[in-house]
Amino acid sequence: MFKTLKSDLPASVVVFFVALPLCLGIALASGAPLFSGLIAGIIGGIVVGALSGSKIGVSGPAAGLAAIVLTAIGTLGGYENFLVAVVLGGVIQLLFGVLKAGIIGYYFPSSVIKGMLTGIGIIIILKQIPHFFGYDAEPEGADSFVEASGENTFSALFNIFDNLIIGSMVVGFIALGILLLWSNVLVKKGKFFEIIQGPLVAVVVGIIFYMVTQSNETLAIADSHLVSVPVPDSIDSFLGQFSFPNFAAITNPEIWVVAFTIALVASLETLLCVEATDKLDPDKNVTPTNRELLAQGAGNILSGLVGGLPITQVIVRSSANIQSGGKSKLSTIFHGFLLLISVILIPSLLNKIPLSVLAAILLIVGYKLAKPALFLKMYKLGWKQYVPFFVTVAGIVFTDLLVGIGLGLAVGIVVILLKSYQNSHFLHIKDKSNGKHKITMELAEEVTFFNKGAILKELDSLPRDTYLEFDITKTRYLDYDIVEILEDFAFKAKERNIDIKLISKRGVVENPPSFIEFFQLRPKSSISLS
Repeated sequence: MFKTLKSDLPASVVVFFVALPLCLGIALASGAPLFSGLIAGIIGGIVVGALSGSKIGVSGPAAGLAAIVLTAIGTLGGYENFLVAVVLGGVIQLLFGVLKAGIIGYYFPSSVIKGMLTGIGIIIILKQIPHFFGYDAEPEGADSFVEASGENTFSALFNIFDNLIIGSMVVGFIALGILLLWSNVLVKKGKFFEIIQGPLVAVVVGIIFYMVTQSNETLAIADSHLVSVPVPDSIDSFLGQFSFPNFAAITNPEIWVVAFTIALVASLETLLCVEATDKLDPDKNVTPTNRELLAQGAGNILSGLVGGLPITQVIVRSSANIQSGGKSKLSTIFHGFLLLISVILIPSLLNKIPLSVLAAILLIVGYKLAKPALFLKMYKLGWKQYVPFFVTVAGIVFTDLLVGIGLGLAVGIVVILLKSYQNSHFLHIKDKSNGKHKITMELAEEVTFFNKGAILKELDSLPRDTYLEFDITKTRYLDYDIVEILEDFAFKAKERNIDIKLISKRGVVENPPSFIEFFQLRPKSSISLS
């Protein structure tokens, strides 16, 4: 693992700068103490990073849970009661891992996963553009379409120029220029530019810009447009930022409902992010999903015990890690230590970073997730791929992450059912023989009740005086519902002067009087022809 240190250290710095505003923003959007987001980020990096089997996945507080957390804190009667639900949610996740529930993530179509990545990329871009220009009405960690301020994603964009902060905009463009210059030109000039990452330089320049322009009325940036890390004035005040669960409330049934909700949503979001990061990983590592659930469960138990928000694996941080060259879990763990050290030793310095600089970093991350070329690539793959893809993207942009994925999955299932309907059989029309149409119908390998409509339609449309060769030699599984259709058709065929030749591995039968008797089926059973 230490062989990749030269790649992991620079990547961890980038992930740190991406994670810092997100941890604070998600805490703010969740109605929780700001420090709770940092706790979750630190534990997600150090503890979950160490326990996880993922080499490049990064965990921390998730924007997808912000609405659940905000509601739960109110209904459960305070943050300390909510922390009990976080601990119990972690225990339930451990149970999910023991029960091998990690396989669920593999049942999501590739087109939906790609749509998720692209949708998140678009959301990042749309949500960070206002911050880039100094309009900071919404926390950085919010990703739902309807914002807490009453605006939506697009109305916030239209209001930018009524709330423009010149200093934020100028330093944002400077930071964006540094990032593009670094990644497209300087990184090819020598190892120095590979070790010292562009985001670090952009942040340093941003701090210098803020300090130099404080006395300039035009370019000065107010504190409300800077990072806002809690600054303790003593060890006691630092320790006072931690909250602890009120286990006396554990008998409240609402706490158990919230705990199960957190466990279910956090596990699903984690498994989807695992699938997505594995697809992004240039080394094509495969993450053990059950181990990931165990790691997330342990992280949530610890986070809840010391006052942190719920934790999931997060695609924004994970993709930033991949894009920055992270190779092993060291980059994840180091980013957690950077968060821990910085909030203890240099919180005042962190509070001099303009939010627009961090927005510039996230804009690059978002663009790499949602490159325009990907849309054309998915379109060329055909409608079975691009329809679920575009539905997922639109769902994520106009609702939220889990709703968008659910819509994409629903469309993917419809596509599967439609193709199953279409591929249940092949119909071959041959030359007339003895005054009859000779038609061959060959059934697919597996034929289920999904195929009833297609087969029934074809059988009913056969003209009178037809010679039908019904070939099931390749069929391995035949549902009883299909056999029942064939049984009814054999009865009607006599009236329409249709002769049936049944071809199977068991032999050839002319005009079988009963398909059920031929297959020797018991009522309502299915047949394996393998």
